[in-house]
Amino acid sequence: MSATDQVQNLILESADFEDFLNELARFSAHQMAGDGDDALCGITLLRDRKAATIGWSSPSAREVDEIQYSLSQGPCLTAAKEEREVYVPDLLQEDRWGPDYAAAVASHGLRSVFSLPFHLQGEARAALNLYSDFPHKFDGRAAERARDFTREISQALRLAVRFSLHADSATNLKATLESRTIIDIAVGIVMAQNRCSQEAAVEILTEASSNSNTKLRDIAKSLVDSVGGPGARTYYQEPGKVGSGPSA
Repeated sequence: MSATDQVQNLILESADFEDFLNELARFSAHQMAGDGDDALCGITLLRDRKAATIGWSSPSAREVDEIQYSLSQGPCLTAAKEEREVYVPDLLQEDRWGPDYAAAVASHGLRSVFSLPFHLQGEARAALNLYSDFPHKFDGRAAERARDFTREISQALRLAVRFSLHADSATNLKATLESRTIIDIAVGIVMAQNRCSQEAAVEILTEASSNSNTKLRDIAKSLVDSVGGPGARTYYQEPGKVGSGPSA
C-alpha cells in the first residue's frame, strides 16, 4: 500500500482533524525511522508571525518543536519561513542558531534534525520536522526518501493545514462573539443604572477599563456577574453544522 493510500485511510479512520494530524505525524515518524530505529515528527504551522505544532508523533516531538518557538529560531522555523530544506547532521556540532537551541534539543537525546517545508496558499507557512537520536540520520538516501515521502503526502498535509486554519478561524469567531455578548449585556446594565445613552455607557466602561488597566471584556464580565451571576451565553453555530444551540 502506498503512502498516499495509507494517509487516505488515516483521514477516514480519524475521529477529527486533530486526531488525523497526530496520526499523520506518527505515520511520518515511522516511515522515516527505518531499520528499527526511533524517530520523532512534528508538523509546524507558522501564521501571523506565530508558530505552533499542530501535529506530533509523541509529547517529546512537541516539546522539541516548542524549544524553537521559545527561542524564536531553529531549523523548522527557518524551513517554514524561507520555504527551504534545513538539515542538522549533528546537534553536537551545530551553531547556526546559537548554543542554546542545539544544547536544549540534544538534552532530549536527539542528534539530527531534518525540516522540510511544504507550500500553502496564502500567508501561512508550514514544515514537517523529523528528529533522530542518531547523528547523520538523514544523509543521502534517507534524505531523498524523506523528500519523496513529503511530496507524496503533500496534498494531505495541505488539506490538514487548511482544516487547522478553518478551525482556528471558527474558534476566534466564537470567542469574539462571546466577548461581544458580555460587553453588550454590560452596556445595557450601565444604561439602566445610570439612565444614560448607549454611547455614554460604552464610554463609562471604557474609562473603567483604562483606569484599572483591565481588559474591557473582563470589566464587562465582572459587572454582569455582580448583578446576575455568571452564565451569559452566546448562540453560535459552527460552519457546516446543522441546527443551533447555546454554547458557553
